[in-house]
Amino acid sequence: MTDVSTNPAATFLAALAVAEKPIVAAVHGLAIGIGATMLLHCDMVVAAEGTRLQFPFVDLSLVPEAASTLLLPRLIGYQRAAELLMLGFPFDEAAALRMGLVNKTVPIENLGATAQELAEKLVAKPMLTLRRIKALLKADQGVIQSHMKAEFDVFAQCLTEPGTRERLSALVKKGAVRQAPID
Repeated sequence: MTDVSTNPAATFLAALAVAEKPIVAAVHGLAIGIGATMLLHCDMVVAAEGTRLQFPFVDLSLVPEAASTLLLPRLIGYQRAAELLMLGFPFDEAAALRMGLVNKTVPIENLGATAQELAEKLVAKPMLTLRRIKALLKADQGVIQSHMKAEFDVFAQCLTEPGTRERLSALVKKGAVRQAPID
């Protein structure tokens, strides 16, 4: 088994998953791979118009990380999660909103202000109560941590396989992301 504590990305994701205070995320541009999976650990997500999200792991011969295979089906339903994870197609902020992956979408010029407004509304609430609510919402944190560890172990195993290295090299050479949309 891989030591997750030595990987900065895994350490960051683990910290994000166990954060006690509410987390508001503002996303714009490309949220691909870890940029999309980390959103599953945020309490509220605001996406700017023009945002593209993608779980591209399958095309790289990798599995998702951050307990995505546990959290994404819980959030958007099994079939939709299977579609996103097994096909790896990009999708826009409007599709993310329809699926429930983001709370709201706004024009780019309103992104920072909207996220700030949500954060200020949270700050105005009793923090101890917010922490308790979050703890109850994430009561199965042990399952999530275990799932994150299992995914990371399989991810690390995938990285050692020749097919994965070939796909990653081809992606670097190509420098492009597939553009087939999911509605």
